[in-house]
Amino acid sequence: MTAMLQVQDLQKSFGAKKVLRDVSFTVERGHIAALVGPNGAGKSTIMKSILGLINTDGGTLSVGGKKVSITSHQALSHVGALIEYPGIYPFMTGRQHLTLFATGADKDKRVNDVVNALEMNKYIDAKAKGYSLGMKQKLGIAEALLNQPDLVILDEPMNGLDPQAVKHLREVIQKMAAAGTTFLISSHILSELEKLADMVLILNKGEIVSQTTMQQMHEGNTIVFTIETNDDERAKKLIAAADLPLAPGKGINVIEANAGNLDAALRLIIGADITINSVDQVESDLETSFLNVVNGKEGATNA
Repeated sequence: MTAMLQVQDLQKSFGAKKVLRDVSFTVERGHIAALVGPNGAGKSTIMKSILGLINTDGGTLSVGGKKVSITSHQALSHVGALIEYPGIYPFMTGRQHLTLFATGADKDKRVNDVVNALEMNKYIDAKAKGYSLGMKQKLGIAEALLNQPDLVILDEPMNGLDPQAVKHLREVIQKMAAAGTTFLISSHILSELEKLADMVLILNKGEIVSQTTMQQMHEGNTIVFTIETNDDERAKKLIAAADLPLAPGKGINVIEANAGNLDAALRLIIGADITINSVDQVESDLETSFLNVVNGKEGATNA
């Protein structure tokens, strides 16, 4: 089966600054890929390149097996996108915006379906000049989803949305993905991407430094236990003196890299007549994994 999105050896420079360095990845049909990275890593440049909005310096892009470039947009007829901020005409209603962009013989149905799906009925017939940031954002997302695209590219889609709207958008995306729509999503709200994505692409300084599934990322995370005592400073010194691995941060964070580290640490603490108040496993998440990968890559580069 042909992948929905293929990026191969993508390169891009702006003047003397190299923004993308041989970026390659593939997203299969019906998958939700999270594109994450620090500000300036090149996320928006990748998305704009896929949409044929900017010229590239090298590499190939294809959607549904068809090549895409700044002069070849045929493959983009079944792609929906929201990049940065939605373009809004203040004196048009939300429904007029959607009608303007709708295609196919069933335009009205498509408009009504996306309005209902995103719960926009209360304000869709009001002029957009009175829309809040969240309402404008929903309208931009609605335009991206409107024509039942095969691929949807969303840059910071949760911007301006309240928690309930974010939850509802997540459900809409998951339902569409289950029906076969492919998503490439960039967001700084990593906790939401963690709930959505099944694939993670971590970009740093123009390079893909990690490409993995969300499941593999969780399975590969180091297990850390936080111990609280009535004398954390003395307990921490005892554990360090025994050469048991400690993670950085406040408190006593024991790395369970090998079975027995936690048990040994607890025995040391009890043997020193220090009272243990609690022992908790630190929940691993996408944010922690992202920071570990980026910082690890930078450390390797600077070594």
